[in-house]
Amino acid sequence: MSAGPYATAAGRDITNSAIGTGATVTNINIAPLTVRVSWPVRVGTPPACASAFQPRLALRAAIDEGRRAGDDVVLAQVLSGGGGVGKSQLAASYAHGAARVGSGVDLVMWVSAADVQQVIALYAHTARLVQAPGALGRDVEADARAFLGWLAATSREWLVVLDDVTDPAALAPWWPAVHSGTGWVLATTRLKDSRLTGQGRRRVDIDVYASAEAVAYLEHRLTRDALAYLLDGSQEQLALELGCLPLALGHAVAYLINRQMACSDYLKLLRDRERSLEEMLPSWADAENYGRQVTAALLLSRAAAEAASPRGLALPVLQLAAFLDPGGHPAALWDSYPVLSYLAWFDVDEHGLSVPVSRDEVQESLQVLHRYALITYDPQNTGQEVRMHALTARAVQDTTPHVLRSRLVRTAGDALHAIWPDGPGPGPGREISEILCANTITLTRHNGRALWEEETHKVLFQAGESMLSNGLLQSALTHFEELLAVTEEKYGAEHADTFRARTYLASTYNLLGRYDQAQVLYEQLLANTIRLHDEDHPKAHTARAFLAATCSHLGRYDEALQLEKQVLAAYIRILGDDHVDTDWARANLAVTYNQLGRHTDALPLCEHVLAARIRVLGSDHPDTHLARSNLAATYGSLGRDDDALALCERVLAGYAHFYGEDHPDTHLARANLAGAHSRLGHHHHALLLEEQVLAARIHLLGDDHPDTHRARANLAVTYNQLGRHRDAFPLAKQALASRVRLLGEGHPHTIRSLAVLATTRGFLGPADAPE
Repeated sequence: MSAGPYATAAGRDITNSAIGTGATVTNINIAPLTVRVSWPVRVGTPPACASAFQPRLALRAAIDEGRRAGDDVVLAQVLSGGGGVGKSQLAASYAHGAARVGSGVDLVMWVSAADVQQVIALYAHTARLVQAPGALGRDVEADARAFLGWLAATSREWLVVLDDVTDPAALAPWWPAVHSGTGWVLATTRLKDSRLTGQGRRRVDIDVYASAEAVAYLEHRLTRDALAYLLDGSQEQLALELGCLPLALGHAVAYLINRQMACSDYLKLLRDRERSLEEMLPSWADAENYGRQVTAALLLSRAAAEAASPRGLALPVLQLAAFLDPGGHPAALWDSYPVLSYLAWFDVDEHGLSVPVSRDEVQESLQVLHRYALITYDPQNTGQEVRMHALTARAVQDTTPHVLRSRLVRTAGDALHAIWPDGPGPGPGREISEILCANTITLTRHNGRALWEEETHKVLFQAGESMLSNGLLQSALTHFEELLAVTEEKYGAEHADTFRARTYLASTYNLLGRYDQAQVLYEQLLANTIRLHDEDHPKAHTARAFLAATCSHLGRYDEALQLEKQVLAAYIRILGDDHVDTDWARANLAVTYNQLGRHTDALPLCEHVLAARIRVLGSDHPDTHLARSNLAATYGSLGRDDDALALCERVLAGYAHFYGEDHPDTHLARANLAGAHSRLGHHHHALLLEEQVLAARIHLLGDDHPDTHRARANLAVTYNQLGRHRDAFPLAKQALASRVRLLGEGHPHTIRSLAVLATTRGFLGPADAPE
């Protein structure tokens, strides 16, 4: 923002317009002023407030609180934030308020602080206007120091705004000091530099608009221009995808107005990765006079960051971060071998060999980028230590050479895979997996083709596995449907990666209760495997095992039993009696025996599997708890209810610790524990658990998932056992109708639901049964 005068005290137009960036100002001879100072004095021109300016009340409260907390030595706030967040607009609103007639502020200065020489010149100029003692007009620096002395001693109220501080070291001698308690310094900067907050100055971090402020800005601007019809319900999503960045919102709304384009139509263009940020937020849309195209504004400090980082690493680090999720990624990624190898590629010795990059150099580069507000590097934010505004990321992508983009995406994929935690894990491990999934999805949206150049990148399967393990079934469904479509198109229907994607998608269908779709995929998988290999190939038996599980879900237990017997016999012969896959086959066969009522056949298999998993995996592994759960079901069917209850309690505690309280497997364990309590007559205990399970399944799986219907049916049974038959009736009726529709009238679950409804009707009698 260039500085120019409001007015001068003596009525003369003395400006610094001839002093440009990089100029050196030494001596300016100005004749001594002899007229009286005409208060108030206004120097420099702050930018006009934006149309539909948002007052940002929370930020103003923080600034005002910082001002009240100041002591009588230095009273200064430094507004620090990235490009386009509205730092200067906020400072300008204070300057305009102070400059109003009747404000009581005698001196208001707006100083462009990017060039320290301009700061000195404007100080010297103002010294003459206020007739500071010692300002003789013969030496600019001497007059500037005289002005600082006047500020420190005067009893008059004043405000000095230092806009866009870029060189804290050069500016250090020229910060106004407040000894009288009557003045205030407000500075803006992109930097997060400790030198800016010394000597009592306080930093206030300026971020983007709050979501409500961004939406209010869009609505106000369009409504004021009689274009409210362009607000078609997509304005909140548009604000979010623009990152609530004031600079981008200003450009976007001008685009909407000039093109008469609805928010939803603009959103479609914005999501088009083939379009550059400059096309979507062009310079002609700078209706608020920011003075820069959005990409240039966002990346203004990039060159300075490159110069300040070790070996010029800032640029490749920034480019790599730009292709990851703006919401953040773990700092551990920057310690990974793929990242360090990639960064070494940018520095070679005299023999043309890559020079290794140290972890310390990478950390320093991250800190430099943070200091210049190009990223946020927050070591306290576990798992999301490194973040970047979405539009800054897109600006970096737009300015990254195409030849580098594929390599950047593959490097990021390699690094994500390298730091992925083993298994779903408890608490933090699950959270990290979800963050890494978000980063993987972001990679596929940027330049997904790079992840399929030679083979399907390992991180794509890893992300999908994590989604399934963490119970993110809808996300997994979308992910594997896209993965299967790409692998089929790129490699063909019989490629190993296509087989793998089809298997995962079928498993996801099973978990979502879409058993018919799962069956189709598993039958394709089995047929293709037999054609490519033979009937007795291990992959064919694996496909049979998956198909058998789906047959069980569909109530075709006899078909499932024959397949599972065949699989177990083959695994014992091919893999051995103690192989982990052999134990999986035993566990599946035991489940089917239980479904057929052959509990004495299921018992030795369940006991064998539990003992094997304790020996191989340990007592607290999730697969061990699954084996306990299967054994508990068998105990319950055999009347060993106390044994079943003890196992169910242990499984629930183990799952809650490992997966978290709200994971689908934890709720399944809760449902099993409710069943154990119910068999023992602990109906009130069962009721509390089953109500919790039903609410959770509606929330996690939806109202029409088979597990949700099972939860309704179980709760109806418990209501009946407690004599609450009118509460049981609508649940039993809904469960029956859903099972008839989803599973058919002959499915065992449907028949059980019919029995529950009939029992409930019997309790109520014809007169009391609700319609």
